[in-house]
Amino acid sequence: MKKTSLTSLFLGCYRINNANRYEVEEKDHPMKIRTCPVFKRLSLSDISDPSSPMSFMDDLSNSFTSDKLRLFSMSELRVITHNFSRLSILGEGGFGPVYKGFIDDKVKPGLKAQPVAVKALDLHGHQGHREWLSEIIFLGQLSNRHLVKLIGVCCEEEQRVLVYEYMPRGSLENQLFRRNSVGLAWGLRMKIALGAAKGLASLHEAEKPVIYRDFKTSNILLDSESLFNPSYIFNYNAKLSDFGLAKDGPEGEHTHVTTRVMGTQGYAAPEYIMTGHLTTMNDVYSFGVVLLELLTGKRSMDNTRVRSEQSLVEWVRPMLRDQRKLERIIDPRLECQYNTEQAQTAAVLAFKCLSQNPKYRPTMSKVVKVLEPIQEVQAKEPDSNNKETKMFMDRKKCRHYCKGQKRVNIAYSDSLLYKESGTKQKIGI
Repeated sequence: MKKTSLTSLFLGCYRINNANRYEVEEKDHPMKIRTCPVFKRLSLSDISDPSSPMSFMDDLSNSFTSDKLRLFSMSELRVITHNFSRLSILGEGGFGPVYKGFIDDKVKPGLKAQPVAVKALDLHGHQGHREWLSEIIFLGQLSNRHLVKLIGVCCEEEQRVLVYEYMPRGSLENQLFRRNSVGLAWGLRMKIALGAAKGLASLHEAEKPVIYRDFKTSNILLDSESLFNPSYIFNYNAKLSDFGLAKDGPEGEHTHVTTRVMGTQGYAAPEYIMTGHLTTMNDVYSFGVVLLELLTGKRSMDNTRVRSEQSLVEWVRPMLRDQRKLERIIDPRLECQYNTEQAQTAAVLAFKCLSQNPKYRPTMSKVVKVLEPIQEVQAKEPDSNNKETKMFMDRKKCRHYCKGQKRVNIAYSDSLLYKESGTKQKIGI
């Protein structure tokens, strides 16, 4: 394939012969990849010189249209973030700190007034230009209601900055594990799981498949379409963020992509750690880990637990298909307020996603089909997160979990908020 310039990249797509438009249909909500009838998405390998950003800077401002990425200057970003004030910091990841800011047409003509999240590269960190470029290649071209929206970018000298839509409820990690948290309701947990599954499915089923490679609770962001509407329908919509480690999947007769092993400890599939062979099934395994965290309220890895329980998958997976043991591993903060049939369905699904053999794991589209009936029940009965729900577990069955010393024993220390190290952990080479 002929190499293209980064000017073409920011146009979003390039012309090829006999290309077809790809579209994933979803009930009531069409999900589609932002392509054109005669265009195909670019990948990192199509860029002629991905390590040299300055050669294309003169063309960037002319490469965007009003509905695509915007090019920001550092002076504009200082205004947006109050000079990158520490008071504006939302969090910090492997790429660098993330600031909350606000843009309007005075700062950037043509943009509607809105809060934004500004992610700036830590020049002393472990990531850099290539991860920045990867975010642009994927989020600049893919469009889905379960992928966070990339609004614009900045590239000045060594500075690399990304500007995203602001997600008011932060990450799933913070919602699930923050200190003194009362815990997410059962219905919200299943809604988040379904939204994240749809995000992965849209990547895997694209005409040119994408492997996310870093699916974890800190990369699942939660929005609120209406901060003034407490309705279940308008809250906690899950979107995938951070595409710095994403890779294009295998095409044609190839069964996998061979790459160095990168990711976060506790979420990577065992076959990927051992061989470096990357497939969409690696994402399915990671989804199983996150689903397990949603069920138990416990982190995937926790060195403060006893040795036999430090790895959540190794500890809990054998109990997922035993209904009697399932009651013991469900997050005690739910206080028995969950639907037992739904919990069993989710547990069996997690068991399958975490299979040691990737051939036995379901595709993400099958995962979506399993979770959708649960979401439909929650949508029809918004009060199913409350005590009125008829199918909740009988409190008498779990009385020993809900009071007294037993409750203390199972309130594991991983309900505390551990500050994320902020670096991607290299595994197993």
